[in-house]
Amino acid sequence: MRKIILFGRSGCGKTTLTQALRGKDIVYHKTQYINYHDAVIDTPGEYAENRSLGSALAIYSYEADVVGLLLSAIEPYSIFPPNIAPYVNREVIGIVTQIDRPDGDAKRAEEWLSLAGCKTIFRVSSYTREGIDKVLNHLKEDRDNNDVLNN
Repeated sequence: MRKIILFGRSGCGKTTLTQALRGKDIVYHKTQYINYHDAVIDTPGEYAENRSLGSALAIYSYEADVVGLLLSAIEPYSIFPPNIAPYVNREVIGIVTQIDRPDGDAKRAEEWLSLAGCKTIFRVSSYTREGIDKVLNHLKEDRDNNDVLNN
């Protein structure tokens, strides 16, 4: 399985998604530092929210095959600027989390991820497990992730 690193602001569901992808019980846990879990790298939201810590995410992205940009369906705004995906020489996917929330707008979050440059976007709920298998299957696919480097 390809290794994925998850980026997103605090509370968007990175740690919960990490637990769901690993088939673990969902237990609240505040991520304080970058955690390696098998094929998933979980990052603190503060790293994505703070310019001085953001450069650490760029460095850690080299540890993964896939970069996952997460936006919750209940986000009031996107922290990802337009066309940020091409700045990474890894595959970048978008993941809309918390799609089971009645106050969410998954379509809006998906549009924001598309503007950020994500060509592949998944909608997931870690609690109902909707969309989790699609993400896992995508990570299991055999892909040549070095296309950027080979051209």
